[in-house]
Amino acid sequence: MSELEFLSLAAAAELIRAKKLSPVDYAKALLAHIERHEPTYHAFVTLTPERALADAKAAEAEIAAGRWRGPFHGMPYALKDIVDAAGLPTTGHSKILIDNIATADAPVTAKLRAAGGVLLGKLSTHEFAVGGPSFDLPWPPARNPWNRAHFSGGSSSGSGAGLAAGFFPAAIGTDTGGSIRNPASLCGIVGMKPTYGRVSRRGVLPLAFSLDHVGPMTRTVRDNALMLQVIAGYDSGDPASADIAVPDYGLDLERGVKGLRIGVIRHFYTRDVAADPEQIAVIEAAVAALTEQGAEVREITLPALADFSACGQIILAAESYAVHEPWLKQRPQDYGARGRERLLAGATLTAAHYLQAVRWRQRLKQQSLAAFRDIDVAITASSMDPACRIDDDAALATSYWRQARMPFNVTGQPGLVIPAGFAKNGLPLSLQIVGQPFGEALCYRVGQAYEAATGWVERHPAL
Repeated sequence: MSELEFLSLAAAAELIRAKKLSPVDYAKALLAHIERHEPTYHAFVTLTPERALADAKAAEAEIAAGRWRGPFHGMPYALKDIVDAAGLPTTGHSKILIDNIATADAPVTAKLRAAGGVLLGKLSTHEFAVGGPSFDLPWPPARNPWNRAHFSGGSSSGSGAGLAAGFFPAAIGTDTGGSIRNPASLCGIVGMKPTYGRVSRRGVLPLAFSLDHVGPMTRTVRDNALMLQVIAGYDSGDPASADIAVPDYGLDLERGVKGLRIGVIRHFYTRDVAADPEQIAVIEAAVAALTEQGAEVREITLPALADFSACGQIILAAESYAVHEPWLKQRPQDYGARGRERLLAGATLTAAHYLQAVRWRQRLKQQSLAAFRDIDVAITASSMDPACRIDDDAALATSYWRQARMPFNVTGQPGLVIPAGFAKNGLPLSLQIVGQPFGEALCYRVGQAYEAATGWVERHPAL
């Protein structure tokens, strides 16, 4: 079992293709592992073993007949429970939608199914991807497998926790203000917020229309690139979807960083918000490692982190209130306290507030893209601290501001978070790699070079 629970997607794909690993045996092994440890970590809202085994048997039959759909063929995965899968509940981890059954697959789900994926179930999230880890909801919050007393990040909390715990090699998350990259940071896994419009959001419960992204979460950079390859692409049913060709994300993974121009956004984590010294140390170590590998590294300056945070939070509050206004007026008691409080923040905003923030956003985006004009990618912090305790309300509230993820929801640029070491208390630390719009491939190339040089992804929690 220990050889399967932390098997990479890429390695599993090769074994399945060579008929050395049965998709059915793989699914059964992971389901047994989940059954043993899920009561401790609460990654799932809905576990679907019967569906998983049916998917695995279908994938195995195709392999036996000589048909292979690609690296996702026979691959176990799970969906954040704001993403539709036909016939399964999409609850948003909320009493509001506890009886909501999806009638069709979201395009991202349909693509994973068409690629031969094996759906294990639906994953814990903060309520409607905004509420935070709450204990007054129909399901408990996910726990961090590195220390279950600590926060797993969010809002894609079950995705991060389940990957770190070895429940599956791939998961779908969403990111409106950092909700893929936060659990990636705190759980020691890999998460990509693609460029705005790169992956369809249709069939996904909205939080803030102009900030929402859907993306892949995995344990390695290569796996993440393989998964984005499956789910990326234009969708005419999503008005924000970009009709831009999808490149081969794996083509240049092994080219290294020699000659690449890498900017360091150091002021985010030293001046704008003073990060934990251990977090600063691992970023600076990454700067040194990439320089040693031949990258041309220099410091760049973007607008202040507080400007991005304030602008993004105004837009998020206004747009999320617009989504939830009917339920907040008719069924306020059916929200958890934390989710209700955060969603009601938008009730006091005026149209002028929102429109001023939209205009401000355009200025911030222009300034940021100008700073990226002469570089290929940038590196900076994601979280400023290791995971806090899940029951420390003050630390949880502070953590929403002690991060450098919102800037790239505001600009729409791709952001990749990868493991970068561990704090003295054993909790993961991270690095964020940010690209030009639709520059995910270069983010992966830099991430792969750093990952190969450090080996942090080889460490897993002792469950």
